[in-house]
Amino acid sequence: MGNVSEAAEVLVDEIEAVGARIAQVREQIGRVIFGQTEVIDETLITVLAGGHALLIGVPGLAKTRLVETLGTVLGLDDRRVQFTPDLMPADIIGSEVLEESESGRRSFRFLPGPVFCQLLMADEINRASPRTQSALLQAMQEKQVSVAGTRHPLPAPFHVLATQNPLEQEGTYPLPEAQLDRFLLQINVTYPDRVAERRMLFATTSGTEDAASAVMSGNELMAAQRLVRRLPVGESVVEAILDLVTSARPESTPVPEFKSQISWGPGPRASQALMLAVRARALLQGRLAPSVDDVVALAPPILRHRMALSFTARADGIDVDAVIDRLLEPLR
Repeated sequence: MGNVSEAAEVLVDEIEAVGARIAQVREQIGRVIFGQTEVIDETLITVLAGGHALLIGVPGLAKTRLVETLGTVLGLDDRRVQFTPDLMPADIIGSEVLEESESGRRSFRFLPGPVFCQLLMADEINRASPRTQSALLQAMQEKQVSVAGTRHPLPAPFHVLATQNPLEQEGTYPLPEAQLDRFLLQINVTYPDRVAERRMLFATTSGTEDAASAVMSGNELMAAQRLVRRLPVGESVVEAILDLVTSARPESTPVPEFKSQISWGPGPRASQALMLAVRARALLQGRLAPSVDDVVALAPPILRHRMALSFTARADGIDVDAVIDRLLEPLR
């Protein structure tokens, strides 16, 4: 029993120490990004859980600045790729070039692309062709790329934060459902409130803009990610996750009208995502274990891109978030 209590005490100390460091991370990001507390928290949850995020919002909401600031504060090597229709897979993952030595011997040398970083911003990912999208999504899933039959591992940690502009539908290639499922969270970036926008006006036009400083390193982030997986999860939280995910499937939903309104529901990857994300949210807030409230808070960003409504439901003005909100009623 002594060993068990000692191990528990060590875990508590680790959680408190990492929680304090993450609080500093949030503070530093808040110096640069105004009025997007929920977006910042959901992005940090994604990274702590070891996943990738899809940020959806109109231009000018500081999505690019958030990724740059996150790279600085977490001590990660960050890159940005602007996705365009003519972007090729080799422009992302890299390619082999033929070189000739002084002796006349020819050989191929691999030139790594921008995906060889720790934090990649894929800007307007839906503007690139499906072939280019799949090259990036394969790298996200496998944490490596294959060029000319040779595998090249990506740096660790490796995270992709992709953005989509909901206004531009012409000339875009929407991500297929199976590829959307690779993103841990879909984060909706909304307009800041009036108070935050007022702060932003003065901070960004006065010539003395604040800059964020590094708080963690890549190795410390990976240690925090390992800690997330060690956080205990109570039986009530596990049951809440399973109840919610199964209730979002048309064949097993307890809401009669949803059987025809939901075309397809979330698969097991949604349960896995919730299990990791609720732990990460608990750690983010300095708590020792997740609660059902974490499941309720994270259900929309985890489920909204893993289920689809029927044409009839969409024609009636029903959206996915409203369906998820209804499914959460038993958990509140």
